[in-house]
Amino acid sequence: MAIETEIKFRVADVRGLAERLRAAGFRLETPRQFESNVLYDTPDRRMRARTEILRIRSYGGRWTVTHKRLPDSGVGEDRHKHRVETETAVADGEAMAEVFLSLGLVAAFRYEKWRSEWTDGEGHCVVDETPIGDFAELEGAAEWIDGAAARLGIAHAEYMTLSYGRLFDMWRAEHQSNAEDLTFAAVAAVEAKP
Repeated sequence: MAIETEIKFRVADVRGLAERLRAAGFRLETPRQFESNVLYDTPDRRMRARTEILRIRSYGGRWTVTHKRLPDSGVGEDRHKHRVETETAVADGEAMAEVFLSLGLVAAFRYEKWRSEWTDGEGHCVVDETPIGDFAELEGAAEWIDGAAARLGIAHAEYMTLSYGRLFDMWRAEHQSNAEDLTFAAVAAVEAKP
C-alpha cells in the first residue's frame, strides 16, 4: 500500500518555473504532453462522499487506472496531502471504462491538462497547465517536499492540498459557471460568454 504525499502550488510563469527547476537540480523527465482523466463513481457519488477517486488516465500514449483514498489512520500532520494510491497500467482504457460502466459506475467528472514531469532523483515536480490556470505538484517524502519547495522559493503559505475537482468547484463558484467538467472546451465556452 503506497502512500502518496504531495502539495500543489500556483504557477504564474511556467517558463520561469522551468528555469528555477533546472537551477534547483531538477531535470526534465517527461516533456509537455496532453493528459485526459475521467473519474468514475456511483450514480449517488458515494466514492466522492468518502473522499475516494477511481480514475482512468490517458497520458503519453499510456493508460492507467488509479484508486485513491484517505489513509486508515492519520499521518500526524496536515501541511501535505496524503492519500493511499493504488495504480496500474492497462492496455485499453476505453475497454476498462466499459467494465466500470457495466458495474454500475458512471463517468462523474472529466479533467484535462498539459503536463510535464521533472525529477531531482529523489522526488518529482509535475507542471500542469489546466483550463483554470497553471499549477505544479511536488511529490515525495514530506521532508523532501519542504526542501524542494524552499529551493524553488515556494513558501509554506503557498501550499495547496486541494484536488483539481475542488479547485474546479471554487472556479465555478467564482465564475458562476455551470460547467460540469474541467476541460479546455467547457471552460473556453464559459469564458467566451459575454
